[in-house]
Amino acid sequence: MLKIGIVGIGFMGMIHYYGIQHVTGAEVVAICTRNPKKLDGDWTAIQGNFGPRGGIEDLSHVRKYNEIEALLADEEIDIVDICLPTHLHKPVSMASLKAGKHTLVEKPISIAIADANEIVALAEKTGKQFMVGHVLPFFAEYAYARRLVEEGKYGALLGAHFKRIISKPSWSRDVADVEKSGGPGIDLHIHDTHFIQLLCGVPDAVFSQGKLAGGKFVDYLTTQYIYNDKELAVSCSSGAVSQRGRAFSHGFELYLEKATLLYDFATLGGEPTTAVPLTLLKENGEVEPVNLGAPDPIDAFTAEIQYAVDAIDGEGEPTALSGVGARDALLLCYKEAESVRSGEIVAIR
Repeated sequence: MLKIGIVGIGFMGMIHYYGIQHVTGAEVVAICTRNPKKLDGDWTAIQGNFGPRGGIEDLSHVRKYNEIEALLADEEIDIVDICLPTHLHKPVSMASLKAGKHTLVEKPISIAIADANEIVALAEKTGKQFMVGHVLPFFAEYAYARRLVEEGKYGALLGAHFKRIISKPSWSRDVADVEKSGGPGIDLHIHDTHFIQLLCGVPDAVFSQGKLAGGKFVDYLTTQYIYNDKELAVSCSSGAVSQRGRAFSHGFELYLEKATLLYDFATLGGEPTTAVPLTLLKENGEVEPVNLGAPDPIDAFTAEIQYAVDAIDGEGEPTALSGVGARDALLLCYKEAESVRSGEIVAIR
């Protein structure tokens, strides 16, 4: 049984805590937060943009730390699960790896590419698993899309369009601070750059148009991902450009040789609305709804952390959570911002 220590009990730390309750082969044995009320189990002030609001938790079975160094010194902990604001990802990830812990850090890996490279290099040196919590591939619709492409039942992927549009974020001061979060062009859009490079590989170049935020970051954009050696047309629109009546929306259209896969979800007027449920269009004209049941959003985090635990147990390389893949996703965000600034196609090197 792998022992997990969670650093940071904000919304994401709480969601990870809930998700781990259903993971096989691992358990939470410690948490770390500077907030004494949260250490006492009062999580009622925690609320995010999806999932449940926090309540009163019985934490009598876990050790409680108010200093990160104390948790890292806990010899029983195998995995440190870092759920802190983005600007703290690098120092705490580095400290965790140096303490000899397997490390899972929330996305994005960091704000700066140089910092991402430094973390990846340290992980390789220590021999510990370092993973970044890009959860999108574990949401049921996206997991199905990836399986469909990889299995090849309907032929090769010819093209795809992704979207991820929100209203201006108001649930976190750190998210609203572009210097700490990278703005929507990193904090939000990186979900799709990660999924695109996982599904299609890292593109050779990008061409993006949109609006900058704070000079080096992006508020919203539309990007064409250019593959020189593939007959593949992939694009994505992402950013904080919607009015509050549609606070969140995401989805995709995937075009395969013998099928098209559609999905479009939004929070409309405060209510979850599926404009296009996951649907497969077949070459014979058949329209086939894809029944995935009624997954809870927390199920994706359970699947993500189970995947990480299985990788540590030696059940394959954690491709979907790899530090290198997370670094490449961040690089794409910066190259897209460069393309918005210059108005030119920007090569990925």
